[in-house]
Amino acid sequence: MQKIFKNNAIVGWLMISPLAIVLLIFLVLPIVMITVVSFWQATEFSITPAFQFENYEFLFGSPVTYTVFVNTFKYAILTWVFTFLIGFTVAYYLAFHIRSQTWQIALFLLCTIPFWTSNIIRMISWIPFLGRNGIANSTLISWGVINEPLEWLLFSDFSVVLAFVHLYTLFMVVPIFNTMMRIDKSYIEAARDAGASGAQILWNVIIPLTKPGIMIGTIFVVTLVMGDFFTVRIMSGSQSANVGRLISNDIALLQYPSASATAIVLLLTVLITIGILLRFVDIRKEL
Repeated sequence: MQKIFKNNAIVGWLMISPLAIVLLIFLVLPIVMITVVSFWQATEFSITPAFQFENYEFLFGSPVTYTVFVNTFKYAILTWVFTFLIGFTVAYYLAFHIRSQTWQIALFLLCTIPFWTSNIIRMISWIPFLGRNGIANSTLISWGVINEPLEWLLFSDFSVVLAFVHLYTLFMVVPIFNTMMRIDKSYIEAARDAGASGAQILWNVIIPLTKPGIMIGTIFVVTLVMGDFFTVRIMSGSQSANVGRLISNDIALLQYPSASATAIVLLLTVLITIGILLRFVDIRKEL
């Protein structure tokens, strides 16, 4: 019996070893290297592989760091709110108001069409629309809604969040729609037979059963927004910054140890955020 268990253990190890090697090389090893470099010393002309905490001391001692992290969380929270509202509404409509599976698939694919193009192209396409002489301002002026162009439409927090919502809404729609399609319709019929209103069914039946999908979408959106730097730079006109932008600037200045330290702090922040989110919902039901 022990020999059988031993053979099964060997077979199991051989099956998972290729995946473990891939994860080790492409995930664990780069993080270890970034961690090591974050403790190195950097000057204007050289990088010295010496173990010291100078990069972290400078990072946590600078008020810019806290401002940038506040901006990062602000963008993440605002983007999550709008992507959740849009994603939940679209997923709910597809799952419960479209009876034909063919139409469900067709409309779902229709939602994915904008995502077949590059993120950069979809993001930059907002610039001529939101600009001072763009389509939005020209239309509002022609309708008499405003007398002069709105300056805050472009190169502002509004344009940054708008671009984020445009780029990442699908990451909220997909897991929520997938979870809603698994809901047993008999639960809804039973609630309706018991006299529950549409709002009560939504709040007490559908939303609780959709929590795993909502949480998966939340993790996708929050992590993507917190790590994105190009969108913030372009859509804010370099007037705002997040942590990703801070890392990008350090790399451009060849300050790799400082960039590595910021990246490690961002990684820990994201992991802590995900850990807090996972305390509320068990997403293993969806995996």
